[in-house]
Amino acid sequence: MPIDPSIVGRKLDPIPAEWTEKDVMLYALGVGETSLSFCYERDLRVLPTFAVVPPFPAMFTIGGAMNVNPMMILHGEQRIELAGPIPTRAKVTSQPQVVALYDKVKGAVVVVEVESRDEKGALLFKNTFTVFARGEGGFGGDRGPTGAKNEPPSRAPDAVEEMKTAEHQALLYRLSGDTNPLHADPDMAALGGYPKPILHGLCTFGHVGRAILHRFCGSDPAKLKDFEVRFSGVVYPGETIVTEMWRESPTRVIVQAKTKERGEVVLSSAAATIVA
Repeated sequence: MPIDPSIVGRKLDPIPAEWTEKDVMLYALGVGETSLSFCYERDLRVLPTFAVVPPFPAMFTIGGAMNVNPMMILHGEQRIELAGPIPTRAKVTSQPQVVALYDKVKGAVVVVEVESRDEKGALLFKNTFTVFARGEGGFGGDRGPTGAKNEPPSRAPDAVEEMKTAEHQALLYRLSGDTNPLHADPDMAALGGYPKPILHGLCTFGHVGRAILHRFCGSDPAKLKDFEVRFSGVVYPGETIVTEMWRESPTRVIVQAKTKERGEVVLSSAAATIVA
């Protein structure tokens, strides 16, 4: 049955989480980072895209809140906003809230914002999860925004970064919390229509976030303010992620990522705001 439009504005169950240096180092390795500043406890820093990890369980609660089969939910877009550098250890509470619902007839687009605050109530970061619920459209609601956003300009990129993923990349990334068997079990991948397990979209997100961080932020996490993407295709572990970047202004970078081996665009409509 179609989703009840009254879900807009509803707060979902809060999500407690905590992490230590070990967790942020494991995440860094999971998205292909090997520099000591992000993988060794002395003078340790945290990759900005780690912000997706503490509130990630919201992806599981969305289906339950909407009375929708979680297997019918696809992760469509992701955005992070950073209040500042992420601490190497913290306890936080993440509060999800449904902020928009769009009727796409064959499905519904649900937008959930999640604020993550520390024990003193200070905002550390905010995530926006946009999901597509297959078969849940047709309720006569707003069709939502139309038209492309963050389109790459018609010129050569200002920077291109190639990152080779490891054959075991998905097995390593899943240790940060996303244990969906689609990314590990060949039988489950086959049920999903894939010849083998695919890389997590948020692992690709982390690789591309690293490219922006190192090319335009001087590897300083404090200089990345926000980052948003649309998941457009899949990466298979072992493939090379090619990130193309266009600096449109001192503070804005347009981004697109594709696989080197197949030329498939995997992240589109992407952009980041940086400190000039």
